[in-house]
Amino acid sequence: MKPTSKPKSRLPRIALTSGEPAGIGPELCLAVAAQPFDCELVCLADRALLEERAHTLGSQVNLRVYDSDRHEAHSPGSLAVEHHALAAPCVAGKLDVRNAGFVLSILDRAVDGALAHEFDAIVTAPVHKGLINDAGTAFTGHTEYLAQRTRAPRPVMMLTTGSMRVALATTHLPLKEVSAAITLETVCAVLEVMHRDLTARWGFAAPRIAVCGLNPHAGENGHLGDEEIRVIAPAIRLMRARGIEASGPVPADTIFVPQILARYDAVLAMYHDQGLPVIKHASFEHAVNVTLGLPIVRTSVDHGTALELAGSGRADAGSFIAAVELAMTLAEHVH
Repeated sequence: MKPTSKPKSRLPRIALTSGEPAGIGPELCLAVAAQPFDCELVCLADRALLEERAHTLGSQVNLRVYDSDRHEAHSPGSLAVEHHALAAPCVAGKLDVRNAGFVLSILDRAVDGALAHEFDAIVTAPVHKGLINDAGTAFTGHTEYLAQRTRAPRPVMMLTTGSMRVALATTHLPLKEVSAAITLETVCAVLEVMHRDLTARWGFAAPRIAVCGLNPHAGENGHLGDEEIRVIAPAIRLMRARGIEASGPVPADTIFVPQILARYDAVLAMYHDQGLPVIKHASFEHAVNVTLGLPIVRTSVDHGTALELAGSGRADAGSFIAAVELAMTLAEHVH
């Protein structure tokens, strides 16, 4: 089931953040500019960097100045750009800590615009977490940063491709810290966010959510760990009593068997590398990262900055294009 949509008085306006300038983000934006989309596209980037990368790649694109007062449908081969200057010259593939502030500034601009309803959704190109931290800003990922900026109490990271949707109970944590982070409150809160967003923005009347166990074989009745008995199963019972169709705990090594997965609309994995490798294997080029639980719509790619590909013309824009397509549809439910 795809997200439902409804007519709007104007086309949705989607903001693209160009991400880490030394990575493939700028060329992903250029690749999107060549595609037909039934929306407005606004790229937040350094205009000179886009021009330079377009020249390097032999991309023919008309970069026009963004005017917030004008509503102009996207036309393939053209891209509205709001210029944000780099702090230092950028070389494709070579990180420069001086540009970390630029990366956060365009992300802040996109969030502010979405909160003010100037943008109906934002699509983020990948950033380099290590560089931002090296510059002195604690940054664990887009998910956590966007939650802080929008004052969202419970952000939920979900990747989706086709009919597969996998959300995470915990996101960017060392594996040794995951067990302590799996609490009754956490699991219940994440399930509530999943249920709410899958209903309100994706059109499921009663989304069926499979909840993974944390341990092998979902704990084997306590012989391989007791988190399922102490936390996960009680959370599922509590959510079911509240009308949320949660099932489990289901062993993570069997939930993704196609005939079992077909019974559910989404899966809740307990940690990052429990669920995401499966969805990336299923469709790395077209999977989309969605942040649930925010007052704004945010989608993104399912990969990193790919510094080794920057400026080479070999970056695959499939995930970024899919992220724009999904953002367009989800944007219909913002207001």
